[in-house]
Amino acid sequence: MQPETLEDEAERLDSASAATDLRHLFALPPGMTYLDGNSLGALPAHVPAVVQDAVRRQWGQDLISSWNEHGWWEAPTRVGERIAPLIGAAPGQVVVGDSTSVQLFQLARAAGALRPGSRVLLTDPGSFPTDLYVLGGVAQDLGWELVTADPDEVPSVLARRGDVGLVALSHVDFRTGRLWDLPRVTAAAHAAGALTLWDLSHSAGAVPIGLDENRVDLAVGCGYKYLNGGPGAPAFAYVAQRHQSGLAPAIRGWHGHREPFAMSAHYVPADGVGRARIGSPPLLSMLALEAALDVFDHVGIDAVRARSLSLTGFALRCAATLTPELRPVTPVEDARRGSQVSFAHPQAYGLVRALVARGVVGDYREPGLLRLGVAAPYLSHADLLGAFVQVRAVLDAGEQRPLDVDRLPVT
Repeated sequence: MQPETLEDEAERLDSASAATDLRHLFALPPGMTYLDGNSLGALPAHVPAVVQDAVRRQWGQDLISSWNEHGWWEAPTRVGERIAPLIGAAPGQVVVGDSTSVQLFQLARAAGALRPGSRVLLTDPGSFPTDLYVLGGVAQDLGWELVTADPDEVPSVLARRGDVGLVALSHVDFRTGRLWDLPRVTAAAHAAGALTLWDLSHSAGAVPIGLDENRVDLAVGCGYKYLNGGPGAPAFAYVAQRHQSGLAPAIRGWHGHREPFAMSAHYVPADGVGRARIGSPPLLSMLALEAALDVFDHVGIDAVRARSLSLTGFALRCAATLTPELRPVTPVEDARRGSQVSFAHPQAYGLVRALVARGVVGDYREPGLLRLGVAAPYLSHADLLGAFVQVRAVLDAGEQRPLDVDRLPVT
């Protein structure tokens, strides 16, 4: 029997996973292989009509009455309830409304108030820069020390120290796609008396997370990557039920007041997760995100994960066979891999730009990484094989020379 070719494998895997292929639900440009969903998710095809209705009818005709008639006021908690099952949270623990940076600041400061005797905020030096900026500022405001450690080393750091109040980490390394061990780190933090705050921006909508099951304390995540909510889509905040009554919001806005329309001069926090609300959310973006989440009515998060692992694993095999010059930095083991594959190459930036010209859209990250985001609902194994065929063609043609650095991808 002849060994199976990559083409045969792609056809077999796509046939076996046809039930979870949701490309028809997305408005993707023809001829493009879009591998940047870990920066900005593709547009679900039905979202423009929803946004148009929000603009023309709800805003344009019904105006201020839409806060009541169209449920604008309840949108932050309503959309939070849609996200909750995707991240493993029971109802009443997720609210949507501000940017990831604001949500991170809000919850990190609140964690400090929940652990007043602590002196250390522990995080990953490789976290997304904004997370490091925000957490550094929070530590400074609290008078705490900011300590950094690789997430795999966090349990040993916790075992040596007794003054850590908060462990704040990203679930997936944004450069390499490595999936960190959330259950192990969370358990170690709790054993040391610390709280956990996870940034789920690169896992929400792609990886089952199990926040409640693993007794995570706090979490945040953006709405515009694997949740496909559109550029600048509002982020979510998760506050475990057991912490809600003691949560002291750092930013106290009138939407988070127990009686917002009493217009009291004195702040009284709302009951439940609603106290994490601040002010008026970006409603058009909120409604776009809400509509985008309809995609997950067609497929559960476990099925998304199974498809993602098949796609990313196949991508790594394609690279090993077709483009051995690329050095994978993404773990091969399923349990350690998020929903992207990243490769080191000395001319990675030029390679990314050359691929865009050939209809394969990925992105570049320092230092010298080609990063390919695999949004499982709208990608196929044939897409991944085609992408690496194009990578091989670029390398053979020498098209990966450094190009205009001013066009460096920014997200």
